[in-house]
Amino acid sequence: MKVGLFFGSFNPVHIGHMAIANFMVEFTDLQQLWFIISPHNPLKPKQSLLADYHRRTLMEIAVNNDPRYRVSDIEFSMPQPSYTIDTLAWLKEKYPGTAFVILMGSDGLPTFNKWKNYRLIEEEYQRYIYPRPGFPVNASEYKNSMQVNAPLMEISSSFIREAIGNGKNMRNFLPPKVYDYIEEMHFYKDSRT
Repeated sequence: MKVGLFFGSFNPVHIGHMAIANFMVEFTDLQQLWFIISPHNPLKPKQSLLADYHRRTLMEIAVNNDPRYRVSDIEFSMPQPSYTIDTLAWLKEKYPGTAFVILMGSDGLPTFNKWKNYRLIEEEYQRYIYPRPGFPVNASEYKNSMQVNAPLMEISSSFIREAIGNGKNMRNFLPPKVYDYIEEMHFYKDSRT
């Protein structure tokens, strides 16, 4: 089985994440996509993160039992900050018959060489690169990478957090039940988070 790994803090998960995921499982050779929720990206500040269990709950709500997807919180039980190479090693050992592919936005390529053991990742794992605003890419310039012409999504979790913090209604930027949960829990109401 070929599985795409979509790493992210998903703080919160939004329609852009779900559109990219949908595109990947329908228009590439991936048979399934796993959302790997990161407790802390070493290259991003941690203070704006919702608690891990809330982000997992939001992701479970967004996936809504769709068999094409799986939600994984494996990184929650690993040493922090989490490193992709460690997660990949764990997954490879636990699921030896599965070919894992890393899904990456083109905005992640400029800092990829800062990832722990990035050369090993390049050697052992295929990467499917999807476009992000302001980061044009030719995936053929990168080892073991394939460019995927997924829709260009010009929304981000930080934009949504900031907008909610400023009192904006972001209902149509989020899966409906995710929006309801965020409203019910009063998440992101303080514009500094």
